[in-house]
Amino acid sequence: MDIKKLALLGSFFLFVCTQFSYTQEISPTKFGNGLLNMVGRDSTWSMKMGLRIQLLSNFSWTDDAKNNLVDSEQNFLVRRARLKFNGFAYSPKLKYKIELGLSNRDISGSSEFTGNTPRYILDAVVMWNFYQNFELWFGQTKLPGNIERVISSGNLQQVDRSLLNSNFNIDRDMGFQLRHHFYLGNGFLVREKFALSQGEGRNVTEGNLGGHQYTTRLELLPFGKFTKKGDYKAGDLDREETPKLMFGVTYDLNNNAVKTRSNMGKYMFNDTGFHKTNISTFFMDLMFKYNGFSFMGEYAYRDADNPIAVHSDNTETGAVVQVGNGLNLQSGYLFKNNWEVSARYTHIKLDHDITGKNPETQYTAGLSKYIVGHKLKVQTDLSYLNKVEGFDTLIYRLQVDVHF
Repeated sequence: MDIKKLALLGSFFLFVCTQFSYTQEISPTKFGNGLLNMVGRDSTWSMKMGLRIQLLSNFSWTDDAKNNLVDSEQNFLVRRARLKFNGFAYSPKLKYKIELGLSNRDISGSSEFTGNTPRYILDAVVMWNFYQNFELWFGQTKLPGNIERVISSGNLQQVDRSLLNSNFNIDRDMGFQLRHHFYLGNGFLVREKFALSQGEGRNVTEGNLGGHQYTTRLELLPFGKFTKKGDYKAGDLDREETPKLMFGVTYDLNNNAVKTRSNMGKYMFNDTGFHKTNISTFFMDLMFKYNGFSFMGEYAYRDADNPIAVHSDNTETGAVVQVGNGLNLQSGYLFKNNWEVSARYTHIKLDHDITGKNPETQYTAGLSKYIVGHKLKVQTDLSYLNKVEGFDTLIYRLQVDVHF
């Protein structure tokens, strides 16, 4: 975003806030709880506005099989810069969320299918609690996929998500979601989530090119709710006084998908338009926390009916579906002085006969200092990536998170 656009955006929000001040009550907020917290004088609407930035420095060194340095890289960047608005409209049972990305990494990925414009919108969704424990969602937001992806990038235990997530996650899409929860016996919580979406990712304007995407997720919490929704935050910052566990399973089917990673990846063009195939993705994950200790485990598997893209005469186009599986294990311990040590093991095994890619394994050790929880923290990690019959890479990262 250039300076003129940023200044215009800031002026707009200043104008809106000035006008709103005549018609609503503005509550004072503390650090990390939003820049503004407004409620209409007639209590028919509310809005909380927040801002967060992640500043990242990244260094990597790559060696060949003889330990000769073949590449080194370093960069400094604004990894994420985002504005977030949430509240209710007309009734507390009708909530909304809007999240905008401002950094280059946030808005990248434009194409003819997104109107060749920056992808500013991350989330734009309304959530209607229409009956008892049922909620209907409509708009663009994260699909109920693997736990690591649904955890906000501002609430991560290490600098960023794992290789499992980058290879298999189903990210955001446009459509409907139905969510429900109930209790079995005393405290055993069950949550069900269903989604029907366009199947081509976020901010797509030239759809629907393939079929539709169907996602279902079941979550079991045998010991009840985590403190402050801690099952969707990495690390045990609330130091759970009793053991808490969430076990989740997700199945996603993208019917007649036209991209290499379900609703992610590259489009599979051919001489008639697009190669279309049914792509299924399966996730199984868990989150456990107790007294500062946390553990997260994930398994992912992806398959497709016809994973090799072909033209009408059955010649290959060169595009393939990224089929295979991955395992991610991550654990950490938070000391009482709010320093946390963490470790992660990730193994990715794509189908070599289809993708031509060999297995890769990554080991990561992390250190975090939580100054104001996840709202103000400094995180660093060191990773070693080993690729079978390939290069080894050492990666060092340092990141600062600030959330208003």
